[in-house]
Amino acid sequence: MTLLHWATVSPFLLAIFIPILYKYTRSIHTGWFVLVLPLVLFGYFLSLLPITSNGGVIHETIPWVPSLGINFTVYVDGLSLLFALLITGIGTLVALYSIYYLSKKTEKLNNFYVYLLMFMGAMLGVVLSDNLIVLYVFWELTSLASSLLISYWFHREKSTYGAQKSMLITVFGGFAMLGGFSLLYVITGTFSIREIIEQADAVLASTLFLPAMLLVLLGAFTKSAQFPFHIWLPDAMEAPTPVSAYLHSATMVKAGLYLVARLTPVFGGTPEWFWLLAGFGIITLCWGSISAVRQKDLKSILAFSTISQLGLIMCLFGLGSATLHFDPTDSMIKFYATATLAAVFHLINHATFKGSLFMTVGIIDHETGTRDIRKLGGLMAIMPVTFTVSLIGLAAMAGLPPFNGFLSKEMFFSGVVTATTLGIFNMETWGFLFPVLAWVASVFTFVYCAIMFFRTFTGEFKKENYDVHVHEAPMGMLISPVILGSLVVIFGLFPNLLTYTIIEPAVTAILGADVFGGGEANIYLWHGFNPELFMTIAVVAFGTLIFMNMKKWQQTAFYLRERDPLNRVYDSSLDWLIKGSQGITRVQMTGMLRDYFAYMCVFMILLFGYTMVRYNAFAIDTVNVSVISPYMWVLTLVFIGSTLAIPFINHRITAIIVVGVIGFLLALFFVIFRAPDLALTQLLVETVTVVLFMLAFYHLPELRKEKFTPRFNLVNLFISIGVGGLVTLIALSSFALGTEAGLGTISEYFIENSKELAGGYNMVNVILVDFRGLDTLLEVLVLGIAALGVIAMIKLRMTGREDV
Repeated sequence: MTLLHWATVSPFLLAIFIPILYKYTRSIHTGWFVLVLPLVLFGYFLSLLPITSNGGVIHETIPWVPSLGINFTVYVDGLSLLFALLITGIGTLVALYSIYYLSKKTEKLNNFYVYLLMFMGAMLGVVLSDNLIVLYVFWELTSLASSLLISYWFHREKSTYGAQKSMLITVFGGFAMLGGFSLLYVITGTFSIREIIEQADAVLASTLFLPAMLLVLLGAFTKSAQFPFHIWLPDAMEAPTPVSAYLHSATMVKAGLYLVARLTPVFGGTPEWFWLLAGFGIITLCWGSISAVRQKDLKSILAFSTISQLGLIMCLFGLGSATLHFDPTDSMIKFYATATLAAVFHLINHATFKGSLFMTVGIIDHETGTRDIRKLGGLMAIMPVTFTVSLIGLAAMAGLPPFNGFLSKEMFFSGVVTATTLGIFNMETWGFLFPVLAWVASVFTFVYCAIMFFRTFTGEFKKENYDVHVHEAPMGMLISPVILGSLVVIFGLFPNLLTYTIIEPAVTAILGADVFGGGEANIYLWHGFNPELFMTIAVVAFGTLIFMNMKKWQQTAFYLRERDPLNRVYDSSLDWLIKGSQGITRVQMTGMLRDYFAYMCVFMILLFGYTMVRYNAFAIDTVNVSVISPYMWVLTLVFIGSTLAIPFINHRITAIIVVGVIGFLLALFFVIFRAPDLALTQLLVETVTVVLFMLAFYHLPELRKEKFTPRFNLVNLFISIGVGGLVTLIALSSFALGTEAGLGTISEYFIENSKELAGGYNMVNVILVDFRGLDTLLEVLVLGIAALGVIAMIKLRMTGREDV
């Protein structure tokens, strides 16, 4: 493995040793061991900046399933390196913060850090994978790890509810995304993202373009909490604050944004991609900002603000994708690419100011015991450092100068204003909505930032509202938010520290070309008096007016209804799903073995029958059929007669003898067909079975004839004939089609290729281990799961009073 591969999987490797470290180093907080890894990884990825900033890429491949085109390929360019730095950089600060936030005396730190490292590795896998299937594997691992982190305090009902909700919604999107990836493979014949981008014209020309795009966007929208899939994010706030600061500001919710950015060269430049991203993004931006104003819990406000900011970035990616519609030589191409530049810049800014805000909210909760803005107030003098960092973060999120959020918000306004001049995709009709909705959302963003600040830090401090002694957090807990707050100021005053090293290479990777000419993408704090500045002034004026008149509308139904109304749709859908599954279970799980066999047989008849008819695969060739000898006819008739006799036998000893005869006749067939190993296995199994039946003869129930209705007997008859006839036709057809195509029989294939392809002389072993290797592996897996179940039952040692 290369160094890049080791860097990607290193969090998983460390996670394996966390339980051991936790067990034998109880005197040391486990977080200190974890902290080292993201710090080292951050330094390693920083060392790659000179390569990507000069337009270079790094590409390393390890074969995984090459026959299916699946390889563990790590690809580093400006975009993937940006996300890798966010994952490891914010991860380092979160690990440091968690050391002081989570007590080693009361918390199960081994679980927490295993889940955290698992998530970190999964996110690195998502952003560094070039193969879509490998990306999907890591993608679903992020959903699993995030659900485990959200439900870390599993004794709380809200935590498990939030974890279940995030899992159901994001995994649903992940399955849809997998379908989109499969369609892309059908179109291009490859799972490599780079190779798919090279065949972007073929994708656009394909009839599968639209369904592939919609399925991929379902995955991106669910993961990045876009409307109407955003409802999982507020409930995910039940996780510990370090989790919220990591997952919901810089990493997991950005995975969907990464996917959209990465596949923009494939789908971008089309009206469908443009309107879906820009439309859902601007709706999410408005919905999130308006909903945040109604919240009373600090983390809930930040949750809806995150939804809003994610919508802003998604909208910018959509607007920026129009760049691909124009000729790269167009002199206005840089003007049109403003939106993409703003998206990348705001993605970085959001990670800094939102990460710091989550941490300060965690400090407030940790040191006061509450996050309710109706109880908080007057903390400015008591918690001066927390107050300062919160002021910086909230001002940046509100888009006030001189902080980084102001710069990217001005670029956002510039992007939506520019969009009205595109002259494509019917923007002359609906384009005016983008600056209007962007301004409205920005007003409400200013309002909820003001609510968080003034309700928390100003006013009178009422000691009776708190159950603990309120004081400033320890220095260790303040380091991480102070660092992020400092970056907010630094990136606001000196934005070009990032422009040429990180932002411009990322934009180049998204748009597929260096539209800014290498070094022309300057970001300035002051651009003079322009429409964007006047929009900001109006935002502050109207936002202040709304905030000052809050008492007039905070008793309205709008303000009092905190929970998102779309949750009703989710809850009712979940109830319907549960009731529907229970109904199906009642019909299917009758407790009668013959019913289960009937369901399986009917399903097999329908599936295989449809497949054979669909591909016109039924064929019978009697020319090369072997002659059946007389003794084979005799054995076959005895076999059939014994089988048909079983339902009519009333005595147990007779039934045991007849069943034994059938088993030994089957072993004889194996001998005749030259399968001595199968014959030996059958003889041994049948002998043991008969002996066991005889030993348990006394305890066997009396055989009785069951009365069935004629209709029931007729159904059984049709199912039996259908299964037997279908299996016979499939066997005859496979033989006939192989002979017709000159392929020979299946046995001839194994005879010719067992030694050459698998290196073995025993064909049966070769078939089981090599040709059917995956099937055998899954069988072993099932046996392993069963063994674990047996061990669990033995270890559980239930007394029988657990349900009392």
